[in-house]
Amino acid sequence: MSESDRRIRTTHIGSLPRTEAMLELLERRQSGESVDEGRWAATVTEATETAVRRQRDAGLDIINNGEQPRVSFNWYIENRLSGIEGEREAHMWADLAEFPEYAEQSFTTEVIDLTTQPAVTGAVEYTGTDALEEEIEAFEAALDDDVAAADTFLTAASPGVVAATHENEYYDSYEEYLFAVADAMATEYERIAETGATLQLDAPELLAIGHRNFVDQPLTEFKEAMATHVEAINEAVSSIPAEQIRLHTCWGSYEGPHHLDTDLVEMLPTLYEADISGLSVEQANPRHQHEYRAFAEQPLPDGWTLIPGVVDVKTNIIDHPETIADRIERVAEAMGEPSRLVAAPDCGFDTQAGLEMVDPEIAWAKLDALGEGAAVASDRLF
Repeated sequence: MSESDRRIRTTHIGSLPRTEAMLELLERRQSGESVDEGRWAATVTEATETAVRRQRDAGLDIINNGEQPRVSFNWYIENRLSGIEGEREAHMWADLAEFPEYAEQSFTTEVIDLTTQPAVTGAVEYTGTDALEEEIEAFEAALDDDVAAADTFLTAASPGVVAATHENEYYDSYEEYLFAVADAMATEYERIAETGATLQLDAPELLAIGHRNFVDQPLTEFKEAMATHVEAINEAVSSIPAEQIRLHTCWGSYEGPHHLDTDLVEMLPTLYEADISGLSVEQANPRHQHEYRAFAEQPLPDGWTLIPGVVDVKTNIIDHPETIADRIERVAEAMGEPSRLVAAPDCGFDTQAGLEMVDPEIAWAKLDALGEGAAVASDRLF
């Protein structure tokens, strides 16, 4: 066994606390103010360097740029696809609709108005090459010489999460819209793969739309919609080796009731149809911690790596390393192969700029605890 096979490696799920300077410029851009391009570039560079340095300090094995120049994990697409213009009222998620007072007071940010969502009013084509190249260049410049491309990843919104969070007012059907997005986003996916980094597709909609769009409908209809989203992913990544792709899905990275979430075990067979080799899914979320058993009932496909969330990203409690180790250990035992496991938090820590559920310094402390917990689990499992 190699050294990496004798221990649990660690990573995270994309977004990390943004610097104050980065948040200021993102807020100005979102409000329509002009931002000096030189200052923007310098701020992106500094913020990316900070994110990389702090990941290295935390001992993470597989790192990224922390999504520093993106306003959110999904709405950054508004500046990379054509045809997106205007805003429409956002639909309230079904679990939150049952607790409207809580929802109203808990989902506000100075950077993004989460009560609205962008609307697609024209043909969708990829126009974000310059922004993507700027992001890649800043990340590569921030890396140490001893960080191999294989130990890095870059995130991109899945076709389905783009379609689910950008209201379609142009295409004749949702399916036509979804596959148009897949065709456009393939440009971004392929460019990320060219860098040698792992492409992480952020696809929370694969699980989360169950309690957003299908709560009063049969599970079979949700599964059919989910399968269509997986088909769109496969079409968009058809030119990229599966070994270079990992996928993150979740039930929505927000502190809410989540009592209408769909059970993971029901969804795994459809997730396993994706042309990927790594799967990230929540396991620290208190609504879903029991679902480690799903991986015994529905074993991971051959050659895949599981990236279970073992750190909660919705509270300011710093997870104890022993608790993290327990979470890792029970998933590993359900799988039967701990060498196919990489430990991570449940989701990103700063998925929407300005909406920080976890204090930035506590977020970094949680990542420190992740490394400690992975070491404890490694001693137990190997």
